[in-house]
Amino acid sequence: MSNSYFPRWRQVNPDASGGVVQPDERLSWPQNVAMGAQHVVAMFGSTILAPLLMGFDPNVAILMSGIGTLIFFLFVGGRVPSYLGSSFAFIGGVIAVTGYAGGGANANIGVALGAIIVCGLVYTLIGLVVWWLNARSANGSDWIDAWMPPVVTGSIVAVIGLNLAPIAAKGAMGGSTFEAIMALITVLCVGGVAVYTRGVTQRLLILVGLILACVIYAILANGFGLGKPMDFGGIAAAAWFGLPTFSSPVFDVGAMSVIVPVAIILVAENLGHIKAVSAMTGQNLDKYLGRAFVGDGVATMVSGSVGGTGVTTYAENIGVMTVTRIYSSLVFVVAAVIAIFLGFSPKFGALIQLIPGPVLGGMSIVVFGLIAIAGARIWVVNQVDFSDNRNLIVAAVTLVLGAGNFSLELGAFRLDGIGTATFGAIILYALLRQSKRS
Repeated sequence: MSNSYFPRWRQVNPDASGGVVQPDERLSWPQNVAMGAQHVVAMFGSTILAPLLMGFDPNVAILMSGIGTLIFFLFVGGRVPSYLGSSFAFIGGVIAVTGYAGGGANANIGVALGAIIVCGLVYTLIGLVVWWLNARSANGSDWIDAWMPPVVTGSIVAVIGLNLAPIAAKGAMGGSTFEAIMALITVLCVGGVAVYTRGVTQRLLILVGLILACVIYAILANGFGLGKPMDFGGIAAAAWFGLPTFSSPVFDVGAMSVIVPVAIILVAENLGHIKAVSAMTGQNLDKYLGRAFVGDGVATMVSGSVGGTGVTTYAENIGVMTVTRIYSSLVFVVAAVIAIFLGFSPKFGALIQLIPGPVLGGMSIVVFGLIAIAGARIWVVNQVDFSDNRNLIVAAVTLVLGAGNFSLELGAFRLDGIGTATFGAIILYALLRQSKRS
């Protein structure tokens, strides 16, 4: 491997290399473009769903996902293949501090953006500490594993989905029987794609299920008059190219106290993703952990400064790498450029805004449920021992605190359910660990 900051990216033929392309290798440029486009499609469903649920401009979210990916790429020196998309960890906090009730733009987006920026700053500071420790010792990041073992990270991830469950259920029920039924049909569409398809289609279950549900909605609403018809006039009227709707941040202490703790969740997510990519590539990427945190934190700050969501490394794209076994980091540069191009297309934004509310409600049920199960999967993969009462108590208490939205207010400082559960899991595990040692 090259000692330079960036790899040399030696071109390889996947057929000749056993089908595996490492992060410091590359495909031919036509193949790079094709793979980059596939990664854009993989992240697309979740990256546009998150801003829609928070009342953010999806064009800005797509644009900043591309820019954020390039920022991440620069900080890790092209050594860690990852795509950064909209983080669902912010949804509960954003809705809490803005009072967003769905439907259109979020009128109080500014206070959320200010808090997202500060969250990114805290995340960046954590990354700088890890980066500095890794520079001094090969085991510089071990303290993260000690404070956030799989039982803690799994609980934190699961709590995100459980805390958002009431939002998903409310959105799915809608205002009529037809909307509720359509939300359930959306769930079936995604489930059908997940179970009865294979290969790339199965990996893109969110996007394919979304498209299928929209087609069914259009047939029932536009064709049979069973619901509010989809109006395609906005797409025809929108320009192909133009600036998205940028927003300015407002820094509010109360909003910060709710959203800043999400930094711990982002650490847990990124840590898990780095471990997953290390396992897939057969390379120990722990030495880049601090750089990855800083890249993600800076990308979140940049995104929040113009009206975008907080960002995180995406499991959807890790899934694509698992299937293709192509880990070249240059593929993600191509994907980022494509996303930036889409972000500057109002017609693309109009297409996203066309998605019916009941379909979004059904998608929320699936996505938030998958997040909850992803936490449980961390327990299973890492063989967390629940016969150990310490693990049992940590997981049980964390899940109830988050699902019940247990909140704490200490003056201007306020923690919502996800924040309370996050800090509760870390502190409770530390206390019980010390107790056991003594």
